[in-house]
Amino acid sequence: MVASTRVQKLLRRYKLAIAAALTILLIQGLVVWSLRTLEEGEVEKKHRRSKLPDNNSGNPRKEAESWERQSGPAGRIRGRWKPGRERPGATAASALRRGPQHRAEAGGKDRGSQGQGGAGEGLPHDPSSSRNFTELKGGEAGARFLSAPQGDMGSVEGAPQAPSSDFVPKCEISGKDALSALHRATSRQCRQEIANIVCQHQEGQLMPQSLPQFCPQHALSSPVLQADELDADLSKVDNPVRVAFVLVVHGRAIRQLQRLIKAIYHRDHFYYIHVDKRSNYLHREVEQMAKLYPNVRTTPWRMVTIWGGASLLKTYLRSMQDLLSMLDWKWDFFINLSATDFPTRTNEELVAFLSQYRDKNFLKSHGRENARFIKKQGLDRLFHECDSHMWRLGERVIPQGLDVSGGSDWFALSRRFIEYVMNSPDQLVSGLKQFYTYTLLPAESFFHTVLGNSHMCDTLVDNNLRVTNWNRKLGCKCQYKHIVDWCGCSPNDFKPSDLIRIQQLTRPTFFARKFESTVNQEAINILDAHLYGHYPRHPALKAYWESLFERADGVSSLSDVALTSYSAFFRLGLRSQGAAQGSKEACRYEPIGYPLSVHLYFYDDRFQGYLVKQEVQISGTKTRQTLEVWAVPQTTLQLESNLHEFERLKNLEVGTGWDPKERIFRTFGGVMGPLDEPVAVQKWARGPNLTATIVWIDPALVVAASYDISVDVEAEFTQYKPPLQRPLRPGAWTVRVLRLWETVAETRFLVTPLAFKGRQPFNKDEDSWLHAGPPGNLYMEQGFQQLSPVLKLTKGEQALEEAQKKAQLVGKALEDWIDASVGAFWVTGDICSTQPSPCPALVQCNTSSWSSLSPDPKSELGPVRSNGRIR
Repeated sequence: MVASTRVQKLLRRYKLAIAAALTILLIQGLVVWSLRTLEEGEVEKKHRRSKLPDNNSGNPRKEAESWERQSGPAGRIRGRWKPGRERPGATAASALRRGPQHRAEAGGKDRGSQGQGGAGEGLPHDPSSSRNFTELKGGEAGARFLSAPQGDMGSVEGAPQAPSSDFVPKCEISGKDALSALHRATSRQCRQEIANIVCQHQEGQLMPQSLPQFCPQHALSSPVLQADELDADLSKVDNPVRVAFVLVVHGRAIRQLQRLIKAIYHRDHFYYIHVDKRSNYLHREVEQMAKLYPNVRTTPWRMVTIWGGASLLKTYLRSMQDLLSMLDWKWDFFINLSATDFPTRTNEELVAFLSQYRDKNFLKSHGRENARFIKKQGLDRLFHECDSHMWRLGERVIPQGLDVSGGSDWFALSRRFIEYVMNSPDQLVSGLKQFYTYTLLPAESFFHTVLGNSHMCDTLVDNNLRVTNWNRKLGCKCQYKHIVDWCGCSPNDFKPSDLIRIQQLTRPTFFARKFESTVNQEAINILDAHLYGHYPRHPALKAYWESLFERADGVSSLSDVALTSYSAFFRLGLRSQGAAQGSKEACRYEPIGYPLSVHLYFYDDRFQGYLVKQEVQISGTKTRQTLEVWAVPQTTLQLESNLHEFERLKNLEVGTGWDPKERIFRTFGGVMGPLDEPVAVQKWARGPNLTATIVWIDPALVVAASYDISVDVEAEFTQYKPPLQRPLRPGAWTVRVLRLWETVAETRFLVTPLAFKGRQPFNKDEDSWLHAGPPGNLYMEQGFQQLSPVLKLTKGEQALEEAQKKAQLVGKALEDWIDASVGAFWVTGDICSTQPSPCPALVQCNTSSWSSLSPDPKSELGPVRSNGRIR
């Protein structure tokens, strides 16, 4: 009997082990599959019929084995993480293996102007690690600012912290979401935070179990006042309200931000601006702007921003605490904005409206399907932000007694309600702050839920005073899956045809979003003229410039391909200038150092090229000048005649950073290098269903890829990124669209040879592999050279031999190859000097309509006028 019992125990033990192993393999395969197919997998399958093995479709066994290899053995037993110490040195190797999977994809956008942040020490009920902050010295006079030490990017304040650099799980972790997060997190610090949070959650110590309900009613107020009843005559208003505008901004679009400030500025209101911790150029510009006006200030702390990050709520909470601490700013309403917002009515109309409803709080709700909202929003899931990623860690339960609500994270809140949120000791507020610390998109629900459950619930108005340009078909493509374990949506940019939506609204609306001048500036121009009248005629009114690089950013902020390309653009301009002026010595220049600045240039909502500014020396002298060169891209598309049904094809373009929402390449001009991942995009008019073959050919006439796409009758765009092995061979590539193997369209694009590796000059022995193409000249798992006769590629051996010679070039020979390659795709539009030049052909940049130094009245800030405005 004793032996029998032992045998039974052994059998049960092995059964559990086998079951656990099979379970974790299944979970791993499902998790990896779900994370890889969040975005456009189904859409691509609909439009593409590949001729190749589909490398994007997951093999559960391979993915599970890969996951196990990445995870490593330390501390992980049969699909669980158990308490224990990882082997020293294991983390670096496993992080290297994990790195490529966690790399942000080209073109991935952080959420429009969503600021992620953390609350300061002075905020009640918020234990803070104070990481993810940058502290700046010196506050404005009369202001008391909270302080916190500088820390790492991407971790949320308030998270349970690692006691040391070692990763030590304090409990056994078995949930598939938590396991997935632990395997994918790149830093030991982040994994320790995740483990601590999961353990606290499993012990029931992380979330409040129940919360009080103080609201005597359970219905939202109705929108108040029709839009056509607004009266902007403030002389009739007794004690007009004063607004604190909180702007959470990121990126480099300082000119668009200045247009927004011009449109909403009034000396009676206040402007508090938070700039993303990574946007140093924008922060420098905003600090200069804040010096012009006493009622404009920047936060002395800065945070990293990612779409959906839990720290967005804490950014707002800390801003609220700061504003309440500023004794010299007497404000009545808090309104949050981003740099992609623009007003639809004047300040006077806004003040007149809010003055009538000074005790109300304006938030937009999702509607009445509460259970659906909770599921769709992921409020029943546990999230944590670290490593600049929002990790899903498992399920959780909504606290009992709580009426959860939510909708838009853009709002107008009264000072009375903000004082309640910041200063109330009651369990509702403190419990919700803890609950929303571990919530996806918390600002879309926190204030709604606090207000809806509080004694102030009767002040809630179901209108956030905004109109957002939603197009769910385009905006809900899971485009943020590389930074958040969830499918999210983002609104589209307004274009002139969309402005009719604003005119058709009957509810009061004072702001619209989103606007991007790099996508469409005309919509902003129309609204601006509607509010304040037209500017006097000026060539800059249809122009837009956006900075890509300034010397203060440091050359290390540029990629190797960007530094190579910008330098080549400038040399191309100098050669053009020298050729035009012939023997005039005063017009022959030599470049010095690296570019000083680089701008994108648009005119009439069309990309016009890059503007590169750099210091030069007149040949044979020591005289120095600073010149700006305008590099203009050339069209390479060729459409054949007798297209038949392919007359539908309107454009064929290859680039990186494809934005499926706005349907543009975010890397303007198609600048790319050997390590990039290009996408081929076709634009179609309506017409008959058709099937097209797409073929990619590299500079050595190697057929890199071939696949079919199906185009249905209503398709506007088709796109596909073939999984090409890298490095791509530098030089001129060709993409053809074929009908029954006959070419109907062809375009060329440049993979730029690199002059730099790690911003250091290219080294033949160490770096030449970057110019050699993929191993064995195979870009895919199978080769396509059997198509060469069909495609009439008859000089393949000669082209390959030439490409192999070029791969060994360094120094001046490499520079000449780069310049010749760039010169085949770009021309010099013009060149100017920042100061009077001894070369008579050079005009000063401030008199050139295209230069980044030319006047731009629509974006320039001026003195405050007698009516309190600057516009």
